[in-house]
Amino acid sequence: MTPAEMSALHHAAFAAERGWSAEEFKDLLDSPYVEAFTAPHGMALTRTLAGESELLTLAVDPAHQRQGVARGLMRQWMTAITGTAQTAFLEVAADNHAARALYADFGFATVATRAGYYLRKNAPSVDALVLRCTLTAGQAGQ
Repeated sequence: MTPAEMSALHHAAFAAERGWSAEEFKDLLDSPYVEAFTAPHGMALTRTLAGESELLTLAVDPAHQRQGVARGLMRQWMTAITGTAQTAFLEVAADNHAARALYADFGFATVATRAGYYLRKNAPSVDALVLRCTLTAGQAGQ
């Protein structure tokens, strides 16, 4: 998936927020610590460094949500970091209940809140929940 395709998907998936530009995706992908996981109609970007892995973004085309795409991308990420990272992190909008349930299935729990982090178009901002998962040897996710 090209940076332009990632940007278009990100804009579609996060229409109420600021979608990332193709240039932002290109810059991230130029880092040796960033990895892209792709699937038809979805993608995830992660950064793994010094025993920690962070989910930078996970986007699924709205027409294909709730069809297992995000779960498959999470499995790819969790499998890839098994034996490399001891901890995984991510942020999620407090009102994104579907994503929060998915992340809980993979063992993530809330460790902090960033008040008003997500700015919404024509709507109040939303808190970001910082979630963490402690990984154990051989853990590959759900």
